[in-house]
Amino acid sequence: MRLVFAAGVTVFHAVALTAIAPDGALETSLGALAEISIQGFFIVSGALVFGSLMRSRSLGDYTEKRVRRLYPAYAVIILIPALVSLILAGPGAFGGILRYLAANLVFLNFIAPDLPGLFDGQRFEAVNGALWTLKVEVMFYLALPIIAWMMRRAGKARWAVLAFLYVAGEAWRLLLGPSLGAANASPTLTALAPELARQLPGQMAFFASGMALWLVWDLAKEKTGQLGLIGLALFAGSFAHPVLEPLRAAGLAGLIAWAAFAPGPVLNAARYGDISYGLYITHFPILQGLIMAGVFATAGLSAGFAIAALLTLAASFLLWWFVEKPALRRDSHYRQAAKDG
Repeated sequence: MRLVFAAGVTVFHAVALTAIAPDGALETSLGALAEISIQGFFIVSGALVFGSLMRSRSLGDYTEKRVRRLYPAYAVIILIPALVSLILAGPGAFGGILRYLAANLVFLNFIAPDLPGLFDGQRFEAVNGALWTLKVEVMFYLALPIIAWMMRRAGKARWAVLAFLYVAGEAWRLLLGPSLGAANASPTLTALAPELARQLPGQMAFFASGMALWLVWDLAKEKTGQLGLIGLALFAGSFAHPVLEPLRAAGLAGLIAWAAFAPGPVLNAARYGDISYGLYITHFPILQGLIMAGVFATAGLSAGFAIAALLTLAASFLLWWFVEKPALRRDSHYRQAAKDG
């Protein structure tokens, strides 16, 4: 499922960055697909990271597992463009490169998204526009132990905690902009509303849905068909009218459970390496680099996309085998998934 979601985001960025049809129907449709893919990512993370916390011996054990899984590959994908920038722009760009590293190495990509000498004049000049979701992921990782503590304290009412998180998250995501407008907030704050709305509070319904999925994991395996039908109804209903949009997280969680547990052959996408994370974090700078090098302009769109796909797959496999896997503990379920394949 992570691989499918990463591919959805990659396809959208390929179309948007190359400006095939700027703001046209194709780009808009793929943008909606990318948004759903990111929401699916958050649901899967909510389930798996919550499960990881529940299996951890201590808070330190949980933290170590999260850092090992996320940060080594992330650091590589930040450092390589910085090195390329230094080579192309020279020592005079050192200040801009340092600002980029200082912000991006602590997940504050929005502070310094660009690098000197890279992607100037392109439709989007950001080095890696896909990384904003990792800031949201890290915020969830930090909040999760507190949420889990609240759920333990609530006892049988733990579902009420998840329901509150779901409702509060959707209220933030969907009502922040209109609320600021109604309150005549400052123009700067109003302009920032869409960006603020998609940060962690606004994504909590998707993480909470994943956590709920983890709590009913065994039941979900038994009731796969029913969950799939309910999920499909809720997911479709979320598009029927704006007032029903908050149903999307629950509906998407049901569809993910159906896709994961439906009867049929076991498809182990990690058989030769779990490249879903690598695909997600490498595709954007690779596309940007090919555009800057004029590959799409000279070779054509079809050849450019083929080259981008091959380079992204190659980079993802290299990242898995030489960075991600070595950084994981031997008992990591990511290692086991590849081994079991």
